[in-house]
Amino acid sequence: MTSVADAVQAMKAKFNPAAAAGLDLVFGFRIDESKHFSLIVKDSTCELKEGENPDAQVTLVMDAETLEGIVDGSTDGMQAFMGGKLRAEGDMMLAMKLSELFPS
Repeated sequence: MTSVADAVQAMKAKFNPAAAAGLDLVFGFRIDESKHFSLIVKDSTCELKEGENPDAQVTLVMDAETLEGIVDGSTDGMQAFMGGKLRAEGDMMLAMKLSELFPS
């Protein structure tokens, strides 16, 4: 597996099911413009899928280094966003929910 896939798996390991109670969301990730993942959060569960998901309510676009930093805690997601290393396409407020769903 690539380091990107490892980072996404590490993120999934931090999943907080209590924060996802009653939710039905799809988060998309586009890494290095070529790797696509989606996280399907539904009723306290989290499923990771490779590939683009047309149902994603928000897609986060970043490079692999930014993703790895956010997952390992060395990069603050909000700072990455403000610094232009991370952008969100779609429902911006859902992107904010990720920190509750995947606490560091």
